[in-house]
Amino acid sequence: MRLPCLLLLTTLLAGCTVGPDFKRPAAPAGQAYTPPAERQTAMPAQPLAVIGEGPQLDWWRAFGSDELNALVDRALAHNHSLAASDATLAAARQQLRAVAGKRLPQLDANARFDQEQVNLAAFGFNAAALGASGNPEFQLYSVGGGVSYDLDLFGGLRRQVEQAAAQAEAQQRQTEAAHLALAGQVVGQVLGIAAIRARIATQQAILEDDARTLDLTRKRQQGGEGTLVEVLNAQSQYTADRTVPPALDQQLAEARHLLAILVGVAPADLGPVDVDLAGLTLPMSLPVTLPSQLVHKRPDILQSEAELHAATAAIGIATARLYPDITLGATLTQATPAIDKVLQNAFRGYDVFAGLTVPIFHGGTLKAQRAAVIDRAHAANETYQQTVLNAFGQVADLLGALQTDARTVDAQREAEAVARHSLQLSRRSFAVGNSGILQVLDSQRLYQRASADLVLARSAQYRDVARLYVATAGGWTGDALAAGTRP
Repeated sequence: MRLPCLLLLTTLLAGCTVGPDFKRPAAPAGQAYTPPAERQTAMPAQPLAVIGEGPQLDWWRAFGSDELNALVDRALAHNHSLAASDATLAAARQQLRAVAGKRLPQLDANARFDQEQVNLAAFGFNAAALGASGNPEFQLYSVGGGVSYDLDLFGGLRRQVEQAAAQAEAQQRQTEAAHLALAGQVVGQVLGIAAIRARIATQQAILEDDARTLDLTRKRQQGGEGTLVEVLNAQSQYTADRTVPPALDQQLAEARHLLAILVGVAPADLGPVDVDLAGLTLPMSLPVTLPSQLVHKRPDILQSEAELHAATAAIGIATARLYPDITLGATLTQATPAIDKVLQNAFRGYDVFAGLTVPIFHGGTLKAQRAAVIDRAHAANETYQQTVLNAFGQVADLLGALQTDARTVDAQREAEAVARHSLQLSRRSFAVGNSGILQVLDSQRLYQRASADLVLARSAQYRDVARLYVATAGGWTGDALAAGTRP
């Protein structure tokens, strides 16, 4: 009866898993990111955030640019950093399979050939009695195998599998975040290129105005109505404004180079990027994920949650090391000096064993290791909470930026219109001799500044819309990575 009782006890213990079970952190109960006083109010022809369902898949298509869509698709398919992240994810999944394999019986086979000489004198035989033959020499052929199985009485292996699965999930979430961030970087870079192109176009128009003003002052001087000072002032303004385009050209080249790197090609192989702000559509309705849904959707939060899960499983692993462990196994060996007899029953040997390991004294090491992983689990929990707060703060900042951007663009449009009208009046007044060239130049500078500020304001508005899409995990689904493919 001892053997059945031992097997029953072993079976019962094998179902025991020590350590705390992971519980997913509760989602926040709030339905808003900002207090009522900071809520966005609707403004005509300006983007409005709508709290509810999150952004649509492929959110960058909301800007209405086929060229932008193609660049994002190219980056997702060919970016090398993204490919490295995908490969790291594949390695994490293989590591999970490797750890899970430890829970199954471990079976090995072996074969061996030995050329041996036995030293009989070492066993007390008289060397003189051995005669001329001396110590015997012979060959030995052996084949065999063995099987072992860890009963995992207290769930240490099960917790290792749980930990490896959580680590693989954390890597998956990190790869998801890389996909989402890359899409945002490409869109931001394309919007930056469009903004620089708009500034170049504005500066070109300003130079054309400068050239007309310089031509007018020269004609007035030739007609005896103007002075050389007026001509030099106009020429000075024209020369100063000519220094701006080279700097903008350099900014455009650097922006294109960075975009090429994101897309995964050399700068020379990128091709033209002819996206203009005027050709882009500014989304008017921006669906924003609820806070309770964001914690279960945003990749960096999910990564932090998976890391918390792995840290919790580590407590069970360290706890299981404090308890006994039983390993069952058996070996079978066929050994003979004649290779043609190696499979005969007469040369067979076997071993069946059960091994028990009980930790008794390790100088406090095992308990200290368990205390350390508990502390790391507490740290992982605090990191998770901080990650959630950081995400909520980022979304709140961008919701506030939408309101600020709308007001800034409206103000800059009005400033640009006033400056343009003032410049037109100044030119007319100068043309009929009612004012000097300095008034025209002052009006030109005001118009130049207002035009550049309007471009920057519109660019910031587009960028903040894109950043809000990214902050609320827009356009991402983990199903593609779960299947081992890219979105």
